[in-house]
Amino acid sequence: MSVTVDPAVYRQRIARVRAAMFEQDVDVLLLSVGHDLPYLIGYEAMPLERLTMLVLPREGTPTLVLPRLEAPRVRRMPDLFDVHPWNETDDAVAIVATLASKASVAAIGDQTWGRFVVELLPAMPDTQFRRAVEVVGPLRSRKDPAEIEALRAAGAAVDRIAGALQRGEIPLVGRTEAQVSADLSARILAEGHDVVNFAIVAAGENAASPHHHAGSRVIRAGELVLCDFGGTMNGYCSDITRCVYLGTPTGEIAEAYEVLHTAQQAAVAAAIVGTPCEVVDAVARRIIAEAGLGEFFVHRTGHGIGLEAHEEPYIVSGNRLALSAGHAFSIEPGIYLPGQWGMRLEDIVVATQQGPDPMNCADHRLVALDV
Repeated sequence: MSVTVDPAVYRQRIARVRAAMFEQDVDVLLLSVGHDLPYLIGYEAMPLERLTMLVLPREGTPTLVLPRLEAPRVRRMPDLFDVHPWNETDDAVAIVATLASKASVAAIGDQTWGRFVVELLPAMPDTQFRRAVEVVGPLRSRKDPAEIEALRAAGAAVDRIAGALQRGEIPLVGRTEAQVSADLSARILAEGHDVVNFAIVAAGENAASPHHHAGSRVIRAGELVLCDFGGTMNGYCSDITRCVYLGTPTGEIAEAYEVLHTAQQAAVAAAIVGTPCEVVDAVARRIIAEAGLGEFFVHRTGHGIGLEAHEEPYIVSGNRLALSAGHAFSIEPGIYLPGQWGMRLEDIVVATQQGPDPMNCADHRLVALDV
């Protein structure tokens, strides 16, 4: 869901995008489904077989090409962009190709449907295509103060749900993972989110699958339960992971969680402006590896977040990008023993000139619930 934003903000964003286009020698942006479109003009295209595309030239007025039946959904800002509705019998690809016909280099959105890309290529034979994320991505990844406050509000909302989980207010024992997932989803909406993006509930051995799909397995006493959930609130995403133990944790699990907790907190502390993303990843990974559990940490330490649940910057080995003020991302190391158990601890963090600013404050310990 897009957010109502002052047109002046969109104007500033388009100006920054055009400066990046000039630096990268890109003549036109072609943006369809995905979040670049709402970021720049406040309109979110429905994922239809009918083409919607913003044609944003380096100079001149941008044009939003979209199906006529979708035109009523557009917030009109005539001084910012034109609207070109097309009829059912029109060739939308040809309309876009005509508008972008003078472009030597076009940058196209990553999430544009393949069928439209395949049709655009022969329609624009003299145009070189690049990825629009190289132009828009770095700008979207650095959040402004209003975006950070939106992330903070969304984070506080899921924090309250995590707190209820840790206080034992969300029944677990005897319920299926799917039932608890539905409970979390209802709470996400009740806390003011517009949509639920995911509500992972994984008990016992199922928690060893990082993206486990909650199913019919009944949650039992004496096991670890991993809950990873989030949604979109006023256009910006939340994402949090907390684990609880139903009873008294075994020594193995308690010791492993202490390693995980130490790794997560160290990685948060390392996420300062100027630090390469891969260094933050290495901080968490080294602590887990030194405890002899490195082979069980099977994913990156984090992902960017904002209008999308996963976006730039990625906190992963090989990403030498230095953190900048306004970068928002998760810090979520995990340890997963196949067939036995899994655990993950996740906060959203914003890099600031004053240091890392966590958007989540729910208890980071492995809370043991009486059963």
